[in-house]
Amino acid sequence: MKRLFTSAFLGALLLLVLGELGARVFFAQDISGRFEYGYSPDAGFDVRPDGTVQLFRAGGRRFHPQSFPRHRPPGTFRVFVIGDSVPRGPSFKGAYPYQLGAELKRHHIPAESVNMALAGYGARRCQVVLRKALEFEPSLIILHVNDSNKYEDEREYRRSQEFKSWHPRNWPMKIFIFRRLYEAKVEKVFWRLVPEQIRLKFAANDPDAQLAANPDQDEVKARIELARETTAASAALARARHVPLLIITQCRLMRDGPKSFHFEDQGLDALGRSLAGNGVYWLSMKDVFAGLPDPRPYFSDTGHLKKSGHLLMAQAITQMILQDEQQLGLTALRREKKDGGG
Repeated sequence: MKRLFTSAFLGALLLLVLGELGARVFFAQDISGRFEYGYSPDAGFDVRPDGTVQLFRAGGRRFHPQSFPRHRPPGTFRVFVIGDSVPRGPSFKGAYPYQLGAELKRHHIPAESVNMALAGYGARRCQVVLRKALEFEPSLIILHVNDSNKYEDEREYRRSQEFKSWHPRNWPMKIFIFRRLYEAKVEKVFWRLVPEQIRLKFAANDPDAQLAANPDQDEVKARIELARETTAASAALARARHVPLLIITQCRLMRDGPKSFHFEDQGLDALGRSLAGNGVYWLSMKDVFAGLPDPRPYFSDTGHLKKSGHLLMAQAITQMILQDEQQLGLTALRREKKDGGG
């Protein structure tokens, strides 16, 4: 009678078990939320016993590593910036969230500005991050709204829902190595569903290239409608917690020729305008750059900014904050700082 389990099979099984145990014991934090694909509320957030919050790269969230106190220090204007690769920036210090903190301090506002933006995140996954950010006593949340990354959000949501149950047929997918192999296969299947124009453009890994490649007006309307619904729900969440929300709407700089260009906002400015009011503010990225004689040197591509462009954004946001100082609670914060002896 043949042996059911050969020594080679048992050896391979042992290596698989040891590899899985090693990943879960030694890299538990790194794979935390890994198979929720950005829809885990806690992935990338480490609330430590000493009262600090560490942002780290885990669960599909490549945060810039940062830390801040769990509770907002008295008299501190705490800003969280949420969005995609545009506010995440070319580097941590080159992005407008960091430069915003420096600008506020230059205007004698004791500020914390935390960059929670994540490349590839669309409106749905940004809302998951916003829900978590509301737990940490923000003075202001900046939500950078784009209509790109819709495909990524949908794909990752589908992945997050698959194999959740512990039915025996799903057991192989609870193993880290098997799940990664499955992801690679799903990526190929999903990719064939994406329009050919986008697949060709996506070689640059630029969400704006995807959008520019797809002129279908029904698809444009679907993206904007999804962004509108999700952003309206995010605004309602902030209002319910009495946290001011600044919506920044993305624009794209389209080069028509060597010396000609125009801006497109794909209807995002109308979205921002419609949500403004009652604790929700709006800033059009297009308005920030449209007044410049030549904004092209500030853009690294159609939508992403160079460090100089991020500085202009930080200055524009600072001016908005200064104009609405009382409504945003800065007067009370200064009193709080004085009473606290700071």
